[in-house]
Amino acid sequence: MNLSIDAHIQQLQSVSQASLIVVSGPSGAGKGTIVNQALQRLHDVRLSVSMTTRPPRPGEVEGQSYFFTDHAHFETLIEHGAFLEYARYNGNYYGTPKAFVMEALQAGQDVILEIEVQGAEQVRQNWAARMVQIFVLPPSETDLKARLTGRQTESPEAIAQRLEKVTQECAQIPHYDYYIINDQLTDAVDDMLAIVRAERQKIKKESVL
Repeated sequence: MNLSIDAHIQQLQSVSQASLIVVSGPSGAGKGTIVNQALQRLHDVRLSVSMTTRPPRPGEVEGQSYFFTDHAHFETLIEHGAFLEYARYNGNYYGTPKAFVMEALQAGQDVILEIEVQGAEQVRQNWAARMVQIFVLPPSETDLKARLTGRQTESPEAIAQRLEKVTQECAQIPHYDYYIINDQLTDAVDDMLAIVRAERQKIKKESVL
């Protein structure tokens, strides 16, 4: 039996589901700025707030930028399986509280995880539901070094450690679905919006006959 246009629209919308949107890339590539600006133009999307053991940077707010804690508490939470993913990076832990993500997805909201490559690999291994993976790159390695130095939030030794990790991080690019080169911020944000909107309009062939 042929369906009417209204019936097709109803069927398509009935099988829509929220996505876990993983955004990764080297520190200093600008993924946080891209995500924050994209969120201002997207509806039904929540940014997952990660927990970390590193000290707050100037301007960061507890519960908005991160949940800040110490190593002992973080390790206790690991033992209780409280994280969707976690990683240790430059001596500090970073993790995504599982309960926050599940609550948002079950409410039909997309969730953006802005996480390091280590954490994204764990999510990829452990997450069976719908997921979109985006890798953010700077326009060049020279530009990346300039951005990290210009932030003036880390020592030269810490910056050197981050740059050493870039090659390993970029080796994971084939595991992602999309890439964004953050040369011009406006273009990078538009790319992010296009990816999210395209994924929302994707037809789930297994559900729509």
